[in-house]
Amino acid sequence: MKHLRKGRTLGRKSVQESLLKNLAKSLLLHEKIETTEAKSQELRPYVERLITRAGQTLFIPEEFFFQDSTIHWLWRRLLRKSAPNIRKEKGGYTRIIKTV
Repeated sequence: MKHLRKGRTLGRKSVQESLLKNLAKSLLLHEKIETTEAKSQELRPYVERLITRAGQTLFIPEEFFFQDSTIHWLWRRLLRKSAPNIRKEKGGYTRIIKTV
């Protein structure tokens, strides 16, 4: 039974945290990825939280991001290039487009 378990398993027996990290890295690096609908729906809130945190750098120092992340250059790119645009928006940074 699936009591008290959140999210989809995405075809994995253990936690899919590494899958989401790799998909998020690819999405932030290439700004576009092609994956299944279930994976993209699980990835969307994960990435939007990351982008929102990057936009709140006025309140959170950059060291907070680097202590947790293994990809420093990607965070630095996100913080420096995208953060000014992110502060203006309230959310909805990602869009899922179905392809045939």
